[in-house]
Amino acid sequence: MPNTPNLTKELALLLALSTLWGASYTFIKIGVGTIPPVTLIALRTLIAGAVLLAVIRWRGLKLPRDGGTWARFLFQACLNSAIPFTLIAWAEQSTEAGLAAILNSTTPIFAFLITALITRHEPVTVRKLFGVGAGLVGICMVIGVEALSGLGERLMPQLAIVLATVCYAGAAIFGKNFKGLDPIMPAAGSLVCGAALLVPASLIVDKPWTLSPSLDSILALVALSVFSTALAFVIYFRLMQTLGSVGATSQAYLRVPVGVAIGVVFLGESLHPGAWACLVCVVAGVAAMTLPARRKLASV
Repeated sequence: MPNTPNLTKELALLLALSTLWGASYTFIKIGVGTIPPVTLIALRTLIAGAVLLAVIRWRGLKLPRDGGTWARFLFQACLNSAIPFTLIAWAEQSTEAGLAAILNSTTPIFAFLITALITRHEPVTVRKLFGVGAGLVGICMVIGVEALSGLGERLMPQLAIVLATVCYAGAAIFGKNFKGLDPIMPAAGSLVCGAALLVPASLIVDKPWTLSPSLDSILALVALSVFSTALAFVIYFRLMQTLGSVGATSQAYLRVPVGVAIGVVFLGESLHPGAWACLVCVVAGVAAMTLPARRKLASV
């Protein structure tokens, strides 16, 4: 935990991180207006990866050179950027940014389910079971209604966001394989690998030289890459060192209302009543998954 004189600064950075990641859904929504999802995410990973490589060089560090580490970077890229970033961007062509923020905030819940069912190293408590239940109920409030009403054009994008969330959960678990590395290394390495996968796909699928993106989409892409990806990672790594990994995870429930509010204010979105109920359930569920650990940490 940070020293008392620095606590206010660290909490301000935590709020900044929540804002940057909450704003990413609005940036994506604006970006896909005139830039196809694959190209948008290819450029996002390319620009953000380049920024982090510059930070690594500025810090006097060097990326690992062994093939085994880069193979893990590649697998992490599939789970943490290439697949989920693209799924969310595709989904936001027809889904509100605020709803994407709500559905995508349940990563801690799916991470807990994966560890409880497969690795079984995560302790199962009543509070965590409540968190899982609340989060899943929230998702069902949205996706279940869409399925029952037969609105298939909205159901598939929402399922894509949930699948992206499962990918993030897997990435969080697989990320434990990078112990001993400076945290910025797997972030930069996975973004570089993600760009290596997506840039060729963009050239084949979208033929980006034929596109005519709007200025708003270009600015959103730059903001998404530099602020909501590269800068957000740098802040996250700092908080990992000062607040600890558990304290830093609190952004998972802070970014939900932030992401919804940004979508409402800047995009004029109006979520249906089921989405607002989902928001309450998801925030309660994710908070229940993370707050107990923070209290335990504070008592050590």
